[in-house]
Amino acid sequence: QVQLVESGGGLVQPGGSLRLSCTSSGAPLDYYAIGWFRQAPGKEREGVPCLTVSDGNTYYADSVKGRFTVSRDNDGNTVYLQMNMLRPEDTAVYYCATVTGRFSRPPRATWAYDYEYDYWGQGTQVTVSS
Repeated sequence: QVQLVESGGGLVQPGGSLRLSCTSSGAPLDYYAIGWFRQAPGKEREGVPCLTVSDGNTYYADSVKGRFTVSRDNDGNTVYLQMNMLRPEDTAVYYCATVTGRFSRPPRATWAYDYEYDYWGQGTQVTVSS
């Protein structure tokens, strides 16, 4: 069973960059689909990029296209979310999540919805402020 752990959050100025990491303290993450979500105060949790494995495709929310990039390291056990050109509205707690079973993936039409995911990390705070 995967046990997700996020890290890399912090305080950054507008226009700056951060790289978040998602690892597993349980089963390795290779071949698991990993979704990134964020939740700002008073708002619903929303999907950010999602890295899928079975077909190799990556999906991005319109709000982060061109600014955020998701990748996986060579051993497959760490998934990164590189965030560039950060804006104050990117301030949120960021979570990584996955679905049950290697090679499984959330449906294409609903990958950005949190109810499709079964395992979650504890979250890491990202604050964009001058």
